[in-house]
Amino acid sequence: MANGLKIVLVLGSAPDAVLAKNWDLSVFTSRVAINNAWQITPDWDYLVYPEDLALDRLPPEPLLPHQRLIDASEFVPQQNSFGGFVYAGGTMAFTTGYWALGALKPDILAFLGCDMVYATGAGEASHFYGQGTPDPLRVDVTLQSLEAKSVRFLSFAHSQNCAVVNLSKLPESRLLFPRVSMAEFATQSLCQDMVNRQSQLFDRSVVTRVLQVEQDLGYMVPSGRYWERAAEFDKTKLSEIDHMWLQAMQAG
Repeated sequence: MANGLKIVLVLGSAPDAVLAKNWDLSVFTSRVAINNAWQITPDWDYLVYPEDLALDRLPPEPLLPHQRLIDASEFVPQQNSFGGFVYAGGTMAFTTGYWALGALKPDILAFLGCDMVYATGAGEASHFYGQGTPDPLRVDVTLQSLEAKSVRFLSFAHSQNCAVVNLSKLPESRLLFPRVSMAEFATQSLCQDMVNRQSQLFDRSVVTRVLQVEQDLGYMVPSGRYWERAAEFDKTKLSEIDHMWLQAMQAG
């Protein structure tokens, strides 16, 4: 734990997630893997996975004493406390992020392997384990703008005095999180600066307005199974909310 700050890593399944194999992960207070990412390093503490993940893709028992599996019974209540899946975006990178934000209460939340940019060339792997389904790119009313959903997440993190950063070295990302390197976590002043800079990213008046719009629209599905009620959600109104989130960051 660098300079007394609680730093949490969220590890996805993009090809560059394997960078974590060569890192000293002791800088992170907790390491949270998504779906298959537990295979990258044994140094994970939490594995967050959806109900449709095949059981043979889970790590073998017994787990190490510090390791825990996090399923819908735990991440759905956390997601609902941040406004629910419809506004947050129904894909596991955001779901895991909100769970970590609520359950672990970090000072810094660092993402790797969650850029949601998928290789399209022949023979190129979409995930570290080979070809997989680009879940965030599916047709889904909650995923019209991954960029806007990342701004929303940034804003909720900021409201908890948590900085969010992207450790990816890829030239492109759908996450609009500030980029940092692993080396920066070794510097006390830079770590604290990450937290301080987060407050400069937003126009708080726009954030207040868009949160009110979300509340007034009332798209909450307590079970988390929002796709069962997708016909009730106005795509245009959700797109307008996405636009407001992007404005909130641009204005700031």
